[in-house]
Amino acid sequence: MLTELRIRNFAIIDAVVLPLAPGLNVLSGETGAGKSIIVGALGLLIGERATADLVRPGAERALVEGTFELGDAPELRAQLDERGIDCEDGVLVLKREVPASAGGRARAWINGTAVTAGVLADIGRALVNVHGQHDAQSLLDPEAQRRILDAFAGAQGQAAAVAKAHAAATAARHAVADLLARRDAARKRADYLRHVAREIGDAKLVDGEEQKLDDEARRLTHAEELRALAGELSGVLEGDEVTVLTQLGSLHKPLAALQRIDPTVARLQELYDAAYYALEELAREAAAYGESVEHDPARLADVERRRDLVFRLVKKYGGSIAAALVAGREARAELALLDSAALDLRELDASVTAADGALREAAETLSKLRQKAASKLAKEVEAQFPGLGLDDGRFHVLLTPRAETGASGAEDVEYRVALNVGHDARALSRVASGGELARVMLALKTILAGVDRVPTLIFDEVDAGIGGKVGQQVGDAMRRVAAHHQVFAITHLPQIASRAHHHIRVHKGAKDGVTTADIEVLDGEARVEEIARMVGGDADSATSRAHAREQLAAAATDPRPAGTSGRSARRG
Repeated sequence: MLTELRIRNFAIIDAVVLPLAPGLNVLSGETGAGKSIIVGALGLLIGERATADLVRPGAERALVEGTFELGDAPELRAQLDERGIDCEDGVLVLKREVPASAGGRARAWINGTAVTAGVLADIGRALVNVHGQHDAQSLLDPEAQRRILDAFAGAQGQAAAVAKAHAAATAARHAVADLLARRDAARKRADYLRHVAREIGDAKLVDGEEQKLDDEARRLTHAEELRALAGELSGVLEGDEVTVLTQLGSLHKPLAALQRIDPTVARLQELYDAAYYALEELAREAAAYGESVEHDPARLADVERRRDLVFRLVKKYGGSIAAALVAGREARAELALLDSAALDLRELDASVTAADGALREAAETLSKLRQKAASKLAKEVEAQFPGLGLDDGRFHVLLTPRAETGASGAEDVEYRVALNVGHDARALSRVASGGELARVMLALKTILAGVDRVPTLIFDEVDAGIGGKVGQQVGDAMRRVAAHHQVFAITHLPQIASRAHHHIRVHKGAKDGVTTADIEVLDGEARVEEIARMVGGDADSATSRAHAREQLAAAATDPRPAGTSGRSARRG
């Protein structure tokens, strides 16, 4: 429920704070006072397009802020949670700011969290539904009509089952199409795939062998030089002439003598022993290495041929042995698909048949629920028509079978009306008269009030083209809807205004030489005066005032909705 709307520097409005209440809220005032501007500000708040010309002349920016009490709204709370918007206390504050500069960007917030206009619109549509005379509102949308019928039928769960079954059937068909596409591609590439698999398989590539081949080729190429260097190293250490080890051995006696005289030099002996044994090991390793190096031109030729093969395959299949091995595995897998495709297709076809059967069964159940609800909904809406001055009106819920069952079922849903004798029923969206369309909407809203989950309904001058008894009937219908929703109506009819639980008057004045609109919450004699003005144009007329009191007294027999409070207007 919308509890307060704050508007600053919007069109002709300088600053107003609009307090709203449960039940039927009515906004009245002279033509041009700014009533529809307030609805426009509310539209901006719930995501409608923002333009710089909305800003009041002389102001830097326009600001609209609305405070909503969520109550029991699990789906909306889930949407907020998904977007990381906190709403623990059940209060939701939407805010929209529009700069006066043409190059500036409008900004939006929900409970202090910056959001896009798209997110604001998603949340706003769940909070407020605005009905104008000719606007294509949610009731005119075929998808919305289908959802409403399903809700009226208590078939939301079955509709969800159909959507799930359709998704499963679609996935099964996609799996078949994918397998066929891959099989056909493998057939076209079979010769190439066999070549790839054979070439890589015959090469028996080993990941990491490139480095080993490089190392071996380098050793074989420099075999004689390596043997000579190893021999020279071994000879210096322990050859036939004076060697490093021979010279090192001569140090043993002096070290022993030092230790006898000064035992503290034992550390020197340890270092000597370590050096001697290390050089001995070095001499042995050098000699062994020299003996292991062979000059083998045949082996070198083999290694070079292997290196050339590996280099060619690596360059051809991905830049590394690992990539080439993957290419070989993929080629073998595609070839294997040619052998396994027939069996796999039989299994997938069976899954498609099963999924189609499940979808068909779910859709048939949904269709039965819709058919039963369609006639019932039509009868209940038609029963509302006489009370709205549509004595000859007829309402139809048309279910048109589809050529193919979709995610939303096996039929299209369309609401049609025939409002005059001898006229054919037409789509609800094609009703020409704004007044007639408004009354059809009210009839639907009256029946569907317990189904529609949008808490606040805005009716912007939907009373156009009606008056007298029909106006009273429309007011009564709005009041009935207000038993389930908060209703906010902009009206020129005293018959509707007198039935409001909360009455606000808009009046126009001037501030600093600029026209501005302001509001006043009406009660008591102030309300009588406004109803009298709406009745006869002269608020001081005794006849008009008497008529106003009569209408207010008649409306007072209907109790005010629970939670209604008489709050006063405040300036922003």
